Amino acid sequence: MTDATTVQARMTTHTLTGGLVTLFAFCCGAIVANLYYAQPIVELIAPDIGLSADGASLIVSLTQIGYALGLLLLVPLADLFENRKLMIGSALIAGACLLAAGMSRQPNVFLLLSLLIGFSSVSVQMLIPLAAHLAPEESRGRVVGNIMGGLLLGILLARPISSLVADHFGWRMVFFGAAAVMLVIILVMGLTIPARKPTQHTTYARLMGSLISLVRTQPVLRQRALYQGFMFASFSLFWTAAPIELMRHHGLSQTQIAIFALVGAIGALAAPIAGRMADAGHTYKASGAAMLIAAGAFLIGWTGVGYSVIGLALTGVLLDFACQMNMVLGQRAVYALDAHSRARLNALYMTTIFIGGAIGSAIASPLYEAAGWTGVVIAGGALPLIALLVFLFKEHASSQA
Repeated sequence: MTDATTVQARMTTHTLTGGLVTLFAFCCGAIVANLYYAQPIVELIAPDIGLSADGASLIVSLTQIGYALGLLLLVPLADLFENRKLMIGSALIAGACLLAAGMSRQPNVFLLLSLLIGFSSVSVQMLIPLAAHLAPEESRGRVVGNIMGGLLLGILLARPISSLVADHFGWRMVFFGAAAVMLVIILVMGLTIPARKPTQHTTYARLMGSLISLVRTQPVLRQRALYQGFMFASFSLFWTAAPIELMRHHGLSQTQIAIFALVGAIGALAAPIAGRMADAGHTYKASGAAMLIAAGAFLIGWTGVGYSVIGLALTGVLLDFACQMNMVLGQRAVYALDAHSRARLNALYMTTIFIGGAIGSAIASPLYEAAGWTGVVIAGGALPLIALLVFLFKEHASSQA
């Protein structure tokens, strides 16, 4: 039996049933929510721990930077070690950090814990490649899209849940609750997720060195990561600045902001749709449409109606829909490059995305303080527009080659 045949045999030992796909989606959503609980409540956290208004968005950006580091340094290990043990180990660390964050009272300590929460919440990006391994080629886009739907629902529901809990029980209870959820997820993963032991044998140094080779030899990876990096920067900019705007100039409470964010969860519907479009061969058209919708969503903010709470909610829904669609389309394309390197390809793809997200979050507070909502609208609309222009240029160049 050849190495390739052996690998394939090990991949198909378990059938990817609908129930297992749902379980994967639930775990992904619950874990990735750790990155977003703080986003709508930074205005509550910052003064309580002694952090300035300008530095409040560091809480979100450091969590995303930590996630990017975890993607780069931990996720590639899924191509080397048994996946389930890696996921459970990282989830244990995440739960401990969430618990410590809920008890923290010093700004530097809280910021360090924010970094570690992001760093240890990367098991979600080991689950998705595992599902791609188990899924048959003809339905891989649909399976990844359905699981991404759960992940993206976790992203979008984390904000309203956080706002509601903080409004009624205080912001610290958000982190205590998240730690409890992680304990449940650890038990679920240990009891139900199939084990997967990669067949390749190498060192961690060589594994990390192979990342450079993948970046150099896979133009599709570079391009899709760049497009989604710009898109996610726009996404993070909006959702970090919007709660501040809603509190200061629209007078919304945390509970009302939770309802606002809940409306944005409609955007999670894009993930399954995008997966099916990718399977059907419509990646090019869907990608261009997603970037155009994201840029256009911010144009709504230029109008009087668009500046209303309803208008801002519409911007959020369109932006979420476009961002999630483009992410799934990119993942489908990246996973098709090399079955033996899916964890590393996913790590590189998602690392770039969350670097973009960290930049978007980091500039949100200072940009808002300096230029108000107008500055957010201009920057937010420009980012996906840049991605669209690069996308069109690359596609034109490819067609001429």
